[in-house]
Amino acid sequence: MPRYAAVDIGSNSVRLLVAEIDSGQKMQTLAAERQVTRLGESVFRGGRISQDAMRFVCDSLERMSETYRKYEVRAVRAVATSAVRDAGNQQEFLSRAGDALGAPVEIITGQEESRLVHLGIQARWPHPRQKTLAIDVGGGSAEIIASENGRMVEAFSKPLGAVRLTEMFLRHDPPQPIELERLSQYIQEKISRPVERLGKGGYERMIVTSATAAAIVCAVNAIPRTKREEADRVRASLRQVREFYNEISGMDLAQRRRVAGIGPRRAEIITGGAAVFLRAMEAFHMPSIYYSSAGVRDGIVADLFARGAGRELSQLSREQRQAVESLSTRFGVSPRHSRKVASLAHTLFEAMQPLHRLPPDRGKLLEAAAYLYDIGRFVNENAHHKHAFYLVANADLGGFTDAERYLVALLCRYHRKAAPAAHHPAVQELDPELRRTLILLTPLLRLADNLERGERVNNVTCRLKNGVFQIAIRSRGEARLEQWGAERVAPLFESVYRLPLTIVKAKG
Repeated sequence: MPRYAAVDIGSNSVRLLVAEIDSGQKMQTLAAERQVTRLGESVFRGGRISQDAMRFVCDSLERMSETYRKYEVRAVRAVATSAVRDAGNQQEFLSRAGDALGAPVEIITGQEESRLVHLGIQARWPHPRQKTLAIDVGGGSAEIIASENGRMVEAFSKPLGAVRLTEMFLRHDPPQPIELERLSQYIQEKISRPVERLGKGGYERMIVTSATAAAIVCAVNAIPRTKREEADRVRASLRQVREFYNEISGMDLAQRRRVAGIGPRRAEIITGGAAVFLRAMEAFHMPSIYYSSAGVRDGIVADLFARGAGRELSQLSREQRQAVESLSTRFGVSPRHSRKVASLAHTLFEAMQPLHRLPPDRGKLLEAAAYLYDIGRFVNENAHHKHAFYLVANADLGGFTDAERYLVALLCRYHRKAAPAAHHPAVQELDPELRRTLILLTPLLRLADNLERGERVNNVTCRLKNGVFQIAIRSRGEARLEQWGAERVAPLFESVYRLPLTIVKAKG
């Protein structure tokens, strides 16, 4: 499964998520980090990111870069939201943050932030048939998102973040009644347009995200902060949220810090964030909220996967593709056939990534072999795999090193008959890493070859379930020949990957 990294540089904290995601879009977290930075404090107070805040964020990003690099992610996307959008020195920050992270940092609009929050919720907790309202209250802004049948219908981004509201209105500790009244009026003014556009009631569920939402749901359900993951999908009623807000708005910071579920840093800004959720529930006539642990970072990963980000790392470059296609057609191989085998081989390489753990660029060599393994037929049908080896090993293939060309030639050699073995002289010439690559890719090339025997297979889907690797064939009509051919590869596959292999016809 492909791996991605997402970095969310918010007004209150910086978050990293490293996750892998399968063809069913099921996401598995590999690493997650969060660092409270209060980046927005200086922005909302003076219009610029302070040098201390900038330095602290960059130090955090540098540590996070060390984490995501360990996982050999296919792509990384880092975004900055409300505070950086408003900062007068945003270009200086973007430059320094990008250098620290080792990847570009981009400022996203409120609409893009809403889209990513929506994608994150749907990835973690799908609502394919419901009409839902989602609210994310970050440090600088709040996103209000209407969704129907799993699709975002309309979204609003408003300057209602917990850090921003604290800086704007809550100057005393505990807050004075006049401060709370002005805070409430400001929130109601900012959400009036979304309420008018989206309507009151009629939503099956209000989903809330962010650390502030987690703190509220944890507090009213007596979930300790150390077990915050247990709050995912947990409900809090309007009565509970109102009582919680009325209680904490009368407390000082020391008292708020003692409330179970909030946490010492969250206690500094919880009042403003809780006010947003309460006023939104009242305005939209929602009887309860449900917390989701998803956020922008989850949406980034889901979006990177949907766009196929980083696929180019495992696919032939234009120059390489031209080289192998030219050689293939010169020796009489059907371009349609070779392209289909290459496509199937790439699908298998992607699906098998959690098992073979090969660098993405090894997929290019498998794809090249899929174009070339049949060219030996031009010389003689008998032993055409050996003829293919000779032709590829001695070809002038632009875009490939000598070692890469030799490995492609060996893949062609072993696409049928004997499997590569350590005692074979040709295999012995490889270094240990390339020898391992040859052994792991050979079953995949044989599978792709057999699945394209009759040009009836449209595509395949793969999954690992209960210790069995399954390939499901989608085809035009029956594909018994293809299924039979792929099943013949099962013994080699199982000896290499130590897993049973089953070939089935896809349902539907």
